[in-house]
Amino acid sequence: MSPTSSPLRGRLALVTGASDGIGTVIATRLAGLGAEVVLPVRSPEKGRRALDALRREVPDAVASTRALDLADLDSVHALVEALRSEGRPVHLLVNNAGVMTPPTRQETADGFELQWGTNHLGHAALTLGLLPLLREGRARVVHQTSIAARRGRFDEGAVDATPYDAMASYVQSKIAVGLFAEELRRRGRAEGWNVTSTLAHPGVSPTNLLAAQPGVGRTRELGARRVIRVLSRLHITGSVASAAEPAVLAATATPAQGTFFGPSRLIGGPARPSPLWSPFSDAADARRLWELTVDAIGPRFAG
Repeated sequence: MSPTSSPLRGRLALVTGASDGIGTVIATRLAGLGAEVVLPVRSPEKGRRALDALRREVPDAVASTRALDLADLDSVHALVEALRSEGRPVHLLVNNAGVMTPPTRQETADGFELQWGTNHLGHAALTLGLLPLLREGRARVVHQTSIAARRGRFDEGAVDATPYDAMASYVQSKIAVGLFAEELRRRGRAEGWNVTSTLAHPGVSPTNLLAAQPGVGRTRELGARRVIRVLSRLHITGSVASAAEPAVLAATATPAQGTFFGPSRLIGGPARPSPLWSPFSDAADARRLWELTVDAIGPRFAG
């Protein structure tokens, strides 16, 4: 594809969780489509490796890293303030980063359960803090949810239940992602924000979510990840590369194609539009989630 025909040429894209796995693939695909890509990362070393991998695939890419720890609202605010001070419109925000099922309860820097604070609150704060730049860029925001959120409904009591239930907290964080995406779309339309809100889910693939993660108390990979690797080689589940494609499609699709995208089979396959899952469709739950979120992150992220 020539530079002049690149559909995202001149567009600024932020991709969270781009230091490895699906996020690196998403960032690379967007760079290949001509976007200038910013990788907000917690680990500078992983960020450098991701940039090297991206540039090997897209030698003429314009890409850089910024510091961001989604589990620390001060870190989110620092990135928001830096970008707002620069004043450049943001055209794409892909909220992809996440953590999954720490074996024991972990907290963010602000005292929230880690999955809730990282997967949902950190991304919500980033999105709302960047809202003036997103509006100026007539941006698209892509929210990455999970097949774990396809059933049930939002339950505030399950977000951080006692005793700790790792999967229940994970599910609630990913239901919150879907509800927030839908409420952002509704409010944006009502207020004339000119921001498009879309959702994606990657299906199942052998990413690092279930790998050894000493930072969240997991010293070895889960057995499920070994099974998923085998199923991926058999093309039953997706690969890391194919699992990135729904988010890429959510970032680039026309409005007529829809607002929710996933693999053609629930656990894998080519990306395509998907019907909205029932946990995301309750407008009252979405309004309540929005209010709880704004209260939790505080007024400094008000757009």
